[in-house]
Amino acid sequence: MSRVAAIDCGTNSIRLLVADLDREAATATDLVRRMEIVRLGHGVDRTGRLDERALERTFAACEDYAQVIAECGAERLRFVATSATRDADNADLFAAGVRERLGVVPDVVSGAEEAALSFAGATRDLPGVDQPLLVVDIGGGSTELILGRDGAAETEQSLDIGSVRMTERHLHSDPPTPEEIAACVADVDAALDGATVDLTDARTVVGVAGTLTTVAAHVLGLDRYDSARIHHARLAVSDVLSSCAAIVAASHAERRSWPFMHPGRADVIGGGALIVACLLRRAATDTLVISEHDILDGVAWSLV
Repeated sequence: MSRVAAIDCGTNSIRLLVADLDREAATATDLVRRMEIVRLGHGVDRTGRLDERALERTFAACEDYAQVIAECGAERLRFVATSATRDADNADLFAAGVRERLGVVPDVVSGAEEAALSFAGATRDLPGVDQPLLVVDIGGGSTELILGRDGAAETEQSLDIGSVRMTERHLHSDPPTPEEIAACVADVDAALDGATVDLTDARTVVGVAGTLTTVAAHVLGLDRYDSARIHHARLAVSDVLSSCAAIVAASHAERRSWPFMHPGRADVIGGGALIVACLLRRAATDTLVISEHDILDGVAWSLV
């Protein structure tokens, strides 16, 4: 049994998992799961640099997580940083701040490794489903597409489309105008047209990360965010498309009023919902499976 800590720092959020992992029994016992919306990638698509206030928010979360990790007595820690820090000119400031607070150097993974970690985390405890699987991980700055079977990723790709990136590029009105929505859809479709992963090859599509789990909460009509009901939910694609349309059409205030919505996600989830809709219209399946386990779990298992 190993007690490990994993941190996933993306464009929109920074998340912590502390868990006891038994490699021989292939079991995991979660001790802590935490998420903070820090919007590290705010403005990176436009400026190419990490914003000073975004760094301050991220470092404050790191200090909090450092205390939690110490209290839990984790033996090993891996800190993975993804899209925002791949794109930033001043990533060295980010690395130095993380090292100072957590004692580890951020592992800025490639898109391919990010995809492999997401696939491993999402599929490890997935009940029997038709193969091959397509894991879709929509983040703030990028979307990972991973096609594989029997627990192993075979083809993966990272696309520069994410909820924050698409919102900052196109969705400036509240709620967005039809013209803004059309421009966003055209941008997403152009990225998907160039994808090397064939979405129609998958027999099962598995959605992970905050955009997709929040869309699932809308489909399920939850009166609060309920991980147990969301994890491994099987949703009709037609229902998901209806929820995506409702999310995009809603104002920020309306979204914040929904009891399952994290307030830090309300202003950018429209961009994520448009990505979900564009993807599912191309996939050859009428069902979407949702997993609460994702790259964070993949990072944790990589330590054992």
